[in-house]
This record gives sequence, structure tokens and C-alpha cells, in this order.
Amino acid sequence: MESISQYQIVLVNLDPTIGSEIKKTRPCLIISPNEMNKYLQTIVIAPITNSSKPYPTRVEIKHKKTKGWVVIDQIRTIDKKRVIKQLEIISEKEISKIKAIIQETFVD
Repeated sequence: MESISQYQIVLVNLDPTIGSEIKKTRPCLIISPNEMNKYLQTIVIAPITNSSKPYPTRVEIKHKKTKGWVVIDQIRTIDKKRVIKQLEIISEKEISKIKAIIQETFVD
């Protein structure tokens, strides 16, 4: 697999899941920093959904001219073997919004 980058969208098989975890194969945003992505066999991702209520932990993005929401409240660590396909990197404006929501949610 070619190198993957922070804030890149990748297609990921999230199954099997338990309970309320987001399921199936779907686009996900890589959250983990490039230093980790380079040396570890795992990456930290946030799933992307195409339907969402206006929760404060959801960030709207555009992916292939389609609106989606990065689900910050479902961040998880996965093995790189779950990545099926690499897609594009989100815009700088979207990256700024993601960083702000992560900080607001997880850093006091």
C-alpha cells in the first residue's frame, strides 16, 4: 500500500462491529498524524456518513461533490489491512473545522 496521509479520505471495511458502532464499508477520514501512519500498522480514523443530524461532533465536508459528515464521536483505531482504497485529501478549510471540533470535544 502506498503511504497514507493525515486528512486523507480512505474507503474502509469497518465490519465486524458491535452495537451502535458505524458499520459496513464506507469512506473514513484519517485522523492520525503522518509520523504514526508511516511507522505503525494501525491508523486512527473517523467514519464519514451521508446522513446526519446536526450534532456538535459532526463536521460537514464535500467528497466527490457529495455532502457528508465526519463523525468525530466515532473515532477509532483500525489496522491498515481494513483500507480498501485511497481517495482524496480534504480541503484546508475542512481540516481547520475538523481540528477545532476534535479540540473542543477531547481537550479541555
